[in-house]
Amino acid sequence: MQLVVARIGRAHGIKGEVTVEVRTDEPELRLGPGAVLATDPASTGPLTIETGRVHSGRLLLRFAGVHDRTGAEALRNTLLIADVDPDERPEDEDEYYDHQLIDLDVVTADGTEVGRITEISHLPTQDLFVVERPDGSEVYVPFVSEIVTEIDLDEQRAVIDPPPGLIDDRAEIASARDADTEGDADARGADAGGADVEDAGDEA
Repeated sequence: MQLVVARIGRAHGIKGEVTVEVRTDEPELRLGPGAVLATDPASTGPLTIETGRVHSGRLLLRFAGVHDRTGAEALRNTLLIADVDPDERPEDEDEYYDHQLIDLDVVTADGTEVGRITEISHLPTQDLFVVERPDGSEVYVPFVSEIVTEIDLDEQRAVIDPPPGLIDDRAEIASARDADTEGDADARGADAGGADVEDAGDEA
C-alpha cells in the first residue's frame, strides 16, 4: 500500500535542500537517509533521501542528484510516497495509520450507531475523524483518548464517548426549545389560573 508521507516545500539555501511538510507520525522511519520514495507527479521520482536535518522546527531534506537551488525548486509541491505493508502497525500501540481507520464504524459505548469514518483531518492542534452519518451529514470527532475510548480493528469499529453537543447538537437544541415552550405554557397557565381566582373573588 502506498501512503503520502510528505509534501516538498520551497528550496532552502543554495545546496539543494528543501523544506518538507511532514504527513507521517514516523518521519525518522519514512524520511530517513537512504529512503527511496515514489512521487506524485510520478515523473519527478523516485527520489532517494541523501541527508535530513531539522532547522527552526522544519525538516530539511536533500535528495540524491539534487545539489543546487534550481533543482530543489523544481521539486516544489511534489508529494513523497512510501510503500507500506497494509498489516504494519506503528511502533506505538496507541497510534494508527490513516488507512487503518478509514471505513471504521463509529458507535457510542451503548452501541448507538454514529456513522462511518471517511477521512482523517490532520490539524496543527489535533487529528479529527470526519464521520459520515446515516443521513449523509458529517460530524467531526476529535481523535483524543477522552472521546475515542477504543479502536477495535478486528471488529472494524471505533467506540466514542462524545461530550454533550458533539454529535447530538440539533437534538439538544430542539429539546431545549421544547422545554422552553413547555415552561412558557406552564407559566401562562399559572397566570391564567391566578386571574380566574381573582375574578372569582371579585364576583363574590
